[in-house]
Amino acid sequence: MIKSIKDNFAGIVLVLFLAIPAWFLGKFYPIIGGPVFAILLGMITTNFIKNKLPFQKGILFTSKKILQYAVILLGFGLNLSVVLETGVQSLPIIISTITTSLVIAYTLQKMLNIPVKISTLIGVGSSICGGSAVAATAPVINANDEEVAQAISVIFFFNVLAALIFPAFGSFIGFSTTSGEAFGIFAGTAVNDTSSVTAAAATWDTIYNLGSSTLDKAVTVKLTRTLAIIPITLFLAIKSTKDSNNKNKKLDIKKIFPFFILYFIAASIITTFSVSLGVDASVFSPLKNLSKFFIVMAMCAIGLNTNIIKLIKTGGKPIIMGFSCWVGITIVSLLFQYILGIW
Repeated sequence: MIKSIKDNFAGIVLVLFLAIPAWFLGKFYPIIGGPVFAILLGMITTNFIKNKLPFQKGILFTSKKILQYAVILLGFGLNLSVVLETGVQSLPIIISTITTSLVIAYTLQKMLNIPVKISTLIGVGSSICGGSAVAATAPVINANDEEVAQAISVIFFFNVLAALIFPAFGSFIGFSTTSGEAFGIFAGTAVNDTSSVTAAAATWDTIYNLGSSTLDKAVTVKLTRTLAIIPITLFLAIKSTKDSNNKNKKLDIKKIFPFFILYFIAASIITTFSVSLGVDASVFSPLKNLSKFFIVMAMCAIGLNTNIIKLIKTGGKPIIMGFSCWVGITIVSLLFQYILGIW
């Protein structure tokens, strides 16, 4: 145990040194978010480290284990009763947009010959909840740090575009400006990452003096989308197990099953049960914040293990995939809102 701490210590300290400024930069510029700053700082810093060997074990520990801990703690932000109560209205839209993104990612992976793991991360990240979904999926499919960095970069690019243009776009197509319901559902289903969902919804509230009604709706829909992490990761785990067993009959499912997802579910149940007994939801805020900081740490570690030149050279096809998923999700979200009479 002590030896393990010593082996990981230098790398974890290095990651913390980068994660703290990335965290605060994300607070000042929420439209970009801490995880993106973290990846960028990691990718820049790694070019100035001549000998990375003393830090490597700690960096790897952070990018793998700390990332899983972040997903577990994310469960403390989910009150399942609230999600189920207010998310039913948006459920058909959520299922349709998730399906659309995954189908587009699968189709383009075949057509453009994009690596399967990058395609999976982009498809899942675009359809569910950006960085959090990538964080949950990466360990399940054994994606390496460069694949994670590429997926996060693609998703971030379209997150920023959505946060910047969706409020004006919503006004242009005629969303109600006296209620935040339609735009809140749109932001919650068509924008990927929580930070960008929050930015777009808060902008709509500010422009039309709606208090926080749009933001509340968008965040609730976003939390409902987050639950899709559970079936998606379990499906990928089973598929990965079957694929591995085809090559090695002795491989046991217990070795690769994503047990951290079960802990994520347990954390959600604890939150739901506690709130139903009268515990204030704000009690869990420190754990939610710790989850976000752990994601920032993990993204720093991933950045430290990423070759930025290679990332740029191989980025063309994944960007096409990210754009296609983004457009597909947007169209389907609008179509179903129109069909359901929300818009």
